[in-house]
Amino acid sequence: MYKNKMVLSVIMSLALLVSACGTKPAEQTSGNAGSGEQPAAATQASKLDAIKKAGKIIVGTSADYPPYEFHKEIDKKDQIVGFDIEIAKEIAKDLGVTLEMKDMKFEGLLPALEAGNIDFIISGMTPTPERQKSVDFTKIYYTAVQRVVVRADDKAKYTTVDSLKGQKVGAQKGATQETIVKEQMPGSEVKAIGKITDLIMEMKTKKIEALVVEQPVADAFLQKNPDLVYADIKLTTEDSGSAIAVKKGSADLVEAMNKTLDRLISDKSIDKFVTEANALVEQ
Repeated sequence: MYKNKMVLSVIMSLALLVSACGTKPAEQTSGNAGSGEQPAAATQASKLDAIKKAGKIIVGTSADYPPYEFHKEIDKKDQIVGFDIEIAKEIAKDLGVTLEMKDMKFEGLLPALEAGNIDFIISGMTPTPERQKSVDFTKIYYTAVQRVVVRADDKAKYTTVDSLKGQKVGAQKGATQETIVKEQMPGSEVKAIGKITDLIMEMKTKKIEALVVEQPVADAFLQKNPDLVYADIKLTTEDSGSAIAVKKGSADLVEAMNKTLDRLISDKSIDKFVTEANALVEQ
């Protein structure tokens, strides 16, 4: 009997020892005590924290899209200006960091963002469902009407979408306007080029017959090119809005940017930026 009690005691002691050893790793896993590892939710460093730590935020833009963003010589120095740029400056100011700009072709912006070469995109970009699959967007900060531009001599010739059947219609490559031409002008051939300035030249040299572009942008170019005018063509697409794009999963950065946008929208600063940018185009 004594022997059995001794055996039972040893077995119970071993069981307690095994149980104790088995619980410690579980405790370390749940609390990550001394392991140096972070919980799954914290494995991705906060993008906002990383930007603040770096002390700068890098914006990607395609600076050929007045009055959104464009090059202008000011005090004998080439500068990137426009109402998008003023918004970017306000975001950097609210975050307490400096703003660094990278100018590139529009179609290269999303790949640059996904590769981590820039922190956000502000370039009159519409948050389409396709783009939302790969990046996150802020709220809409500006909405513009889409217009069709033709040569003044052809205004009476091109009055409907059908009148452009069989003709080449220009649009900025990778932009919403390229999709509009494809979907709303199926009888036309879209010619997509990266820069609006190049598309304007295509119009003037009669390599394309029309150009689909946002009205504020068209206004800027039409002021300097009296040989170009708006066609009396009504597009069936809805007005498209512009939003800021950030890398997927940057909820904290989106929230911070939306706070800045809320302020700029409520105090009418964006309207002021648009007016000032259009004035710069005219100079």
